[in-house]
Amino acid sequence: MKKDIVDAIKQFLEYLQIEKNYSSYTIEFYKKDIEHFTVFMNEQAIESLNKVEYFDARLYVSSLYEQQYARTSAARKISSLRSFFKFLLREKFVTENPFMLVIQPKKGIRLPSFLYEEEMEQLFAACDDSTPLGKRNLALMELLYATGIRVSECANIQIDDVDFDFSTILVKGKGKKERYVPFGFFASEALERYLKDARGLLVDRAGHRSLFVNSKGGPLTARGIRFILNDVMKKASISGKIHPHMFRHSFATHLLNNGADMRTVQELLGHAHLSSTQVYTHVTKEHLRKTYMNSHPRA
Repeated sequence: MKKDIVDAIKQFLEYLQIEKNYSSYTIEFYKKDIEHFTVFMNEQAIESLNKVEYFDARLYVSSLYEQQYARTSAARKISSLRSFFKFLLREKFVTENPFMLVIQPKKGIRLPSFLYEEEMEQLFAACDDSTPLGKRNLALMELLYATGIRVSECANIQIDDVDFDFSTILVKGKGKKERYVPFGFFASEALERYLKDARGLLVDRAGHRSLFVNSKGGPLTARGIRFILNDVMKKASISGKIHPHMFRHSFATHLLNNGADMRTVQELLGHAHLSSTQVYTHVTKEHLRKTYMNSHPRA
């Protein structure tokens, strides 16, 4: 890859990190999408970014379909490159944005999978809280379901972020945005038991304030949380494909099913746009339809 292209990519990624405040996870996606396009440039003997034209952008999109990329993956790559060339145009690396007029493929609505309330009870019942690690696991699960926070957000919670007087936690979300999220009786009880009877036996050093700790006493990472949740889910013997993010999906779906308004759920989830939350209305409508079809004598 030529030095001018490498430099342009580096500056764009720094822009995403510093000015846009994107997470390292999101930035990595942008990086991979752009690097994939540079391979195409090399195959087409396009020597510089300034020589990429609308025809080349269209040809690249066609190549994605030929390689049988999913519509969502193709749409993301186009979006990444449109943003990249918009930045290059602003910084005068190029004279036009060849992806500006490229039509993105329509994304099919992917309904988030969730667990029914009875299945959530199965999960909690499968958690043995007779040991310090068991108490931690139950507190972890109760908090995830009570608040709908992301696994990555949960890993960043400090003890001082938990306010038992008001039953709320301070959550540091995507883009370093902060929000307060309430939690209920079951989560409060499980957290207090964990902090009183278990955390002190697990933690390895003074001054370490992470709420959840691993078996060696260090801060519990997002990867560690996923491992714990996957293990408990297997023990619960719930049928179908399950994954840790289903706690968040279940939180939102159960709130809407029980009458919570969309704006409140949006705020609790930390969604910047209502459209991100509206996908859960498709889930609840499908739930209502299935209930109707299974219950109505003339359905």
